[in-house]
Amino acid sequence: MMFRRQTLVLATHNPDKQTEMNAVLSDLGLDVIGLDQYPEIDDIPENGTTLLENALIKARAVHLKTGFPALADDTGLEVDALHGAPGVYSARFAGEDATYQDNVKKLLSVMAGISRQNRTARFRTVVALIDSDTELWTEGIIEGLITREQRGAGGFGYDPIFEAADTGKTFSEMSAAQKNEISHRARALQKMRKKLITVFEEKGE
Repeated sequence: MMFRRQTLVLATHNPDKQTEMNAVLSDLGLDVIGLDQYPEIDDIPENGTTLLENALIKARAVHLKTGFPALADDTGLEVDALHGAPGVYSARFAGEDATYQDNVKKLLSVMAGISRQNRTARFRTVVALIDSDTELWTEGIIEGLITREQRGAGGFGYDPIFEAADTGKTFSEMSAAQKNEISHRARALQKMRKKLITVFEEKGE
C-alpha cells in the first residue's frame, strides 16, 4: 500500500534540493524527510546516461534501503552552444568534487565570446517515485539564457547565471517563492504532485 505511515523519503543529501521539493509538496499531508535522517546511506553512484536513469537509480536504492516510498530527481543544464552539455553531468561539470562556483566559473569560461542570441539554454528536471508497487516519473523544463556574469545572491548551482525566459532575472535574483512558481524542478514536482493525488484517490488513502 503506497504511503503507509504517510512518509516520503527524498533521495538526496542536497539540503537546497530538499528545501525546494518540500515547498512544493508541503500541502500533501505527508511526512517528507531527507537522507539527513539516514546517515548510513552514502552518496548513490549516478552512473546512468540520462536524467531519468539517474533519478530511477536513486529512488530505487533509497526505497530498498528505507522501505518507504522514495522520490528522487536529476537535473541537467543543457546549453545549445555546447550541444546540450553539461546535461546529465551538470553537477560535476568542473570535476567529481566540483563546488557550485567551480561549475559556474567553468561554464562562464567556456561560453566567453559567445553572443547573447547564441547563449540559449534550458534546465531539465526528471523526478521519479518508487514504491513497492508503484513507479512514476515526470519532467519539467524551463528555457532561458546563460548570462555573461553572475547576478543575484539567492539560489544555488547554476542559478546566478541562468536568466529565465521572459523574466529578465536569473534564478538567483528571484525569491524562493518566485523561483518555485516557474522552475524546472517545481514544474516536474507539480506534475508528480498531481499523479500522487490520483494514486491517493485510487487507493483510498
